[in-house]
Amino acid sequence: MRHTGQDGRLGTTPPVPGRPTTFLFCLCALFFALITWQVIADGPLRDADERLGPWITGSRLPDGAAEFLADLGGVAVAAPVLAAAIAYAAWRGHRAGAFRWWLGPATAAVAMVAVPVLVIPLKELIGRTGPPGTDGTGYYPSGHTATAMVAYGGATLLLLPYLRGPYARRELVIACALLNFGVGLGLMRRGYHWPLDVVASWCLFGMVLQVMALVVARYGRRATDADEEAAEPA
Repeated sequence: MRHTGQDGRLGTTPPVPGRPTTFLFCLCALFFALITWQVIADGPLRDADERLGPWITGSRLPDGAAEFLADLGGVAVAAPVLAAAIAYAAWRGHRAGAFRWWLGPATAAVAMVAVPVLVIPLKELIGRTGPPGTDGTGYYPSGHTATAMVAYGGATLLLLPYLRGPYARRELVIACALLNFGVGLGLMRRGYHWPLDVVASWCLFGMVLQVMALVVARYGRRATDADEEAAEPA
């Protein structure tokens, strides 16, 4: 029998590994492969992307607001947020004596390390030029988008088990999604990236976050569930 997470302990809600996670992972992988192929091959999707970019740059979002949103994807802003969530989750888990309390925080740290490990080689390999007004190559995928995705998404995954009630959890997930969308919009509005640079990072690091959720749910809680089952009367 599975039990939902209790206050101070990692439970199976959320997330629960299974078919939805597998489906989302495969969907992200498919979209990332398609976008990357179109960017490399200079396909019709890239053409549409480069027509859409100037339209977003000319949108009515004020420059100051767009710059602020784009800056939220910088390491100097995003990394401390994740570090605080890691410290809090580690403290709560250790204090509660949760099984493998260190696994979630450690996985989040590894996910952040994966950002430069994955993004830098892709930038060098693909060598995409940036929007008008930018210099050089290496704009695909977006590093700021990737940093925000892992920092705010990872922090959300770490904090969800410690929130009481579905309403609070839902609001945190919505806030995380809006924050990441805002970072991407700011980057596009300021002309720092093409739209597909941003979407590709969402797809790639959406996969990374799903792996993080799966690792914590499957390996960080399995023994706890088994202990609870053994303690239950036959």
